[in-house]
Amino acid sequence: MDWPLYVAIPFVAALIGYVTKRVAIEMMFRPIDFVGIKPFFGWQGVVPRHGGRMAAIATDLLTANLLDFDEIFARIEPDRITREIEQPLLRAIDEITRDVLAETHPALWEALPAMAKELIVKQLQAGSPRLVRLLMTDLSGHLADVLDLKHMTVQNLTRDRALLVRLIRETSRPEMSFIARCGIYFGFVLGLVQAAVWAITKNPWVLPAFGGCIGLFTDWLAIKLIFVPREPVRLARFTVQGKFQRRRAEVARQYGELIAHEVLTVPNLLTAILRGPRSDRLVALVRRAVARAIDEQTGRVGTLTIGAARLAEIKEAAATRALARLPETLRHAEGYLTEAMDVANMVEERMLALAPREYEGLLRPAFRQEEWKLIAVGGLIGFLVGELQVFLMLH
Repeated sequence: MDWPLYVAIPFVAALIGYVTKRVAIEMMFRPIDFVGIKPFFGWQGVVPRHGGRMAAIATDLLTANLLDFDEIFARIEPDRITREIEQPLLRAIDEITRDVLAETHPALWEALPAMAKELIVKQLQAGSPRLVRLLMTDLSGHLADVLDLKHMTVQNLTRDRALLVRLIRETSRPEMSFIARCGIYFGFVLGLVQAAVWAITKNPWVLPAFGGCIGLFTDWLAIKLIFVPREPVRLARFTVQGKFQRRRAEVARQYGELIAHEVLTVPNLLTAILRGPRSDRLVALVRRAVARAIDEQTGRVGTLTIGAARLAEIKEAAATRALARLPETLRHAEGYLTEAMDVANMVEERMLALAPREYEGLLRPAFRQEEWKLIAVGGLIGFLVGELQVFLMLH
């Protein structure tokens, strides 16, 4: 009897279990783009391939259970925002005032002495805190009108498939390692049975059949053990629970940080508000706030001296320039806004409060979609390695 080969069988089976798991894991996430000959001969990672659907699922979880954007916005203090952007805001008002008056009343503006020009600018600058408060008040009452949070999140995750892959992969990295380790343990145990059956039968189909079964069964079982049981189950002195469920506190913290720093960032939110499907409503709010600020400074005298039509033209030009300067101006408050909104902690706290089935929905869709293909590939690789074992045994 060739004992070295028999001893090697369970170790090879353990290797089969590990390799099939690693291949299945990589097939979930790689490649980002389709590689091969479309539509059938090739592969694209399951997550990037179904990025739109998975982004929609992740967004539904965020918007329905994890985020209350009215509450987030309420944490932002108008006075603090004003202090944070004071200098860039004053510069913006200075430049906007000079540009607008030079454009709408070039002769009058040129004729004014420098001191008079400075007085006009200073007067408008003095009203800047009220302008910010007016805009913040309008936004707080119409936030859902100007920001389509679901559209923004789906668009960002769909456009950047690498981000979607990172979001799922980073929060599930220990589960991926667990699957690979399960392949080693389960494969070794089945390999002992495999060695015994081979010693008795010498049937050349034993090794590939067992190899295929090891690949199929260990893939299936490892994925199940990630999620099941959802609640802790006491077995003698041991407590059994799905690994992903058991890691909820760690996942919640990590997921919250990823959402805060990769998805719901201040620049992303500004882009969504200024260029999203509801941006026209923000434009209307800004125009109204700017118009009221100008009215407060000019009053009835402004209408009489400038004329209603010309005053409307000034308001329009000022609002247009204010909108153009808004991203650059608010960039100076990005640190405060990120801290004040505290998206990471809100996501973490609410994720910890989810029911087990709702929490499972964070990761389960990544496995459920075409899960059978991943298991089938594991079985196929196991079968081929089993055939290689037969070849080594008989030669």
